[in-house]
Amino acid sequence: MKLYYLVSILKSPLSPLTYESEYELKPGNIVEITLNNKEKNGVVISKTSRPDFKCEEILSVKDEYFTDVILSNAKFISDYYTCSLGDALSLFVPFGKNPLTVQKTVKSDISLSVEQTKAYEFIQKKSRSLLFGDTGSGKSEIYIRCIEDCINSGKNAIFLMPEIGLTPQMKKRLKIVFGNTVAIWHSKVTKKAKEKILEDLRIGKISLIAGTRSALFLPVSNLGLIVVDEEHDDSYKSNQRPRYNAKDLALLFAKRAEAKIILGSATPSLGSYKNLPRFRLRGTYFKSEKKFIYENSVSGLTLQMLQTIKEHLDKKEQIIIFLPTRANFKYITCADCGSNITCPYCSVGMSLHVKKNALVCHYCNFTQRVPQICPTCRGKNLHSNRIGTAEVVSRLEEEFKDKVIGKFDRDEVRTTKQLNKLLTDFNEKKIDILVGTQMLSKGHDYHSIGLSVIMGIDAILNMPDFRARERAVSLTHQIAGRAGRSGEGEVYIQTQNPDLFQKFMSDYEDFLVDEMQYRKEIYPPFIKLLKILISHKKDEKANQIINEVEKLTHNFPKLEVVGYGRAGIEKIANKYRYNMLLRSNDTQELLKFAHACKKFPVEIDIDPLSFS
Repeated sequence: MKLYYLVSILKSPLSPLTYESEYELKPGNIVEITLNNKEKNGVVISKTSRPDFKCEEILSVKDEYFTDVILSNAKFISDYYTCSLGDALSLFVPFGKNPLTVQKTVKSDISLSVEQTKAYEFIQKKSRSLLFGDTGSGKSEIYIRCIEDCINSGKNAIFLMPEIGLTPQMKKRLKIVFGNTVAIWHSKVTKKAKEKILEDLRIGKISLIAGTRSALFLPVSNLGLIVVDEEHDDSYKSNQRPRYNAKDLALLFAKRAEAKIILGSATPSLGSYKNLPRFRLRGTYFKSEKKFIYENSVSGLTLQMLQTIKEHLDKKEQIIIFLPTRANFKYITCADCGSNITCPYCSVGMSLHVKKNALVCHYCNFTQRVPQICPTCRGKNLHSNRIGTAEVVSRLEEEFKDKVIGKFDRDEVRTTKQLNKLLTDFNEKKIDILVGTQMLSKGHDYHSIGLSVIMGIDAILNMPDFRARERAVSLTHQIAGRAGRSGEGEVYIQTQNPDLFQKFMSDYEDFLVDEMQYRKEIYPPFIKLLKILISHKKDEKANQIINEVEKLTHNFPKLEVVGYGRAGIEKIANKYRYNMLLRSNDTQELLKFAHACKKFPVEIDIDPLSFS
């Protein structure tokens, strides 16, 4: 007798299709099917009645499968992030045949301070909590104790980090405590290594998975704990469909698995601060003091800054210098007509890379020689502005010829090996000054920094984004926290808005309380946002689509259109871009509108973090 099933095709935008089989199948079974004469993998969603059309037959049933919990989580992702069920299921790695649970005992021998013990005890009483701990306050030790408890209770744990760059040092720390029961997972792990990890997970050899956001979707049975470190970091948000936020999904997955979840940060997001029970862990694990210096000027190496750097170098102290721009300069500008030299395929200024003698677009990677005349007015008076990491390194090498200057950005550090070497050299004091972008702030341990220099923070503060203040103040706290981890340290902040930073640098919680008043009733976390993005090779077609989407909003009176029209970056990779931003305190109404927009060729982003 023929049986009929709804099957969701993996990595497909299609809705589930009906297939037939002679065998009794269960929801979550992974099967081989044909679609347009090509063999595909699909997931059985449910049994269905016989349709009035001829169906293709299910070719075979695989040993791997998805659990009911995964199917439920995937359906949530499909509904909330407005993608197909096949796309949502493709995020997950299926369970293998006969997963085992093996009881293990681990002992960390970590000694907690009085304040850390209070934080640990607070977390033990909560199913979900925010560990709001200053930089260097010892959050990692608390995480490790909680993971130890989880494993010793016979359960498994997931430890999430925002970037691959954090995994080498955390891997070392976790390996010391948990040995071979921990595995590291991220996109650069080889296929063969991933297969070994999945097999070790299946047979119960591994009890702790540590990695970037994709680690959340691994087949971890008997889940007891999820830790989300640096929870404020935007890297937890996917910038391609499905545009999920791993931090938010971790909260949902933990609740459904009846597992404990800990979010941790020195600069927590406003949403986590508002919505989660929190413990405030103040101070640093080692005694340290900080002095702040403010220079009210535009971004650049000034005499005052160079003198401060020299003073610390003379004391044999190491220095980190942050600025948000890589390359030598962000823009090449014509003094005669005022225009920037822009990418022919993207509506953004091209960055100057002196070593390559080239201008490079940091969006599509188009590269061209540095022009001698302005392509707009043919003028010869070209000058560069918005100094970048490469230029700062070059000038410091001229100024301090006997010192070693390192560069820490995506132009310089592309592999885990390069990252490890750079951080090792710096911590072994083979590098005197480390110049970098936001990679500097990503939770790396620097042992003996006497001075943190923050340049170009106003470029982040002045972005047309309601989160600009939060990003700027959070980043400044993160960089400042690297200085004086053990001992005295100075923080040099170059900004034309010194009053803002002076007000909030002593305690990040003061900023969160202030920002809460600023956001009330009009911005998250008090209201939901939805972004619709249109991208098309023809400008008039993109414009037509955004106008059709705008007409659709008239059917949804509970939604407010904040604005729509050309995107901040009007063109990327030769495609014209239009945006619409909507808000509502009715989440279901917002989601209904999002799903209604699926008939248009648009990208849908609920809870967006980017508005360009």
